[in-house]
Amino acid sequence: MKIRSIFTLLILTLLVSYSRAQDIAIKTNLLYGGYTYTPNLSLEIGLGKRSTLDLGGGYNPWNLDGTAENNKKLVHWLGEIEYRYWLCQRFSGHFFGVHVLGSQYNIAQQDLPLIFGKGSKEYRFEGYGYGGGISYGYNFFLGIRWSIEANLGIGYARLHYDKYKCQKCGEKIGTESRNYFGPTKAGISLIYYLK
Repeated sequence: MKIRSIFTLLILTLLVSYSRAQDIAIKTNLLYGGYTYTPNLSLEIGLGKRSTLDLGGGYNPWNLDGTAENNKKLVHWLGEIEYRYWLCQRFSGHFFGVHVLGSQYNIAQQDLPLIFGKGSKEYRFEGYGYGGGISYGYNFFLGIRWSIEANLGIGYARLHYDKYKCQKCGEKIGTESRNYFGPTKAGISLIYYLK
């Protein structure tokens, strides 16, 4: 029994000494995808011992109910780049990030008062936005190739859009711009390490 324990410890020590930190991860944000029905994917690349670059995006091409009476939709694409600094080593534990983002959207009958103001559910918004912010997150290891990450970011976004009456092919009411301060990202992501 003692020899088996020593042998197991020796093998584990050798494996750890020959292993190296992950270099590339592919992931999907389950929170974003589940809440908005948006397929999304990110690629995170190791830059240094404590730094990574996360390149992500999502695309939602579907109307939720595209009838003449009901034009409910959350059609959009979103791209984001984030530099991350890890407090321990990359892909492990706590991190802080700085991100920039860009989006184009066609949104109707969605209650988004923080973004488009009160009564937003009565209109359709078609336009684009860009911004950036800071974030904090934590990576929970599940195994050698798998982990789960939770993160939250706050920042600024500038939105430019045309506002329409909500029905399908509704009348254009005007063109507006809006400054948004608040959450700019939130995620619970499933991660697979490529190498």
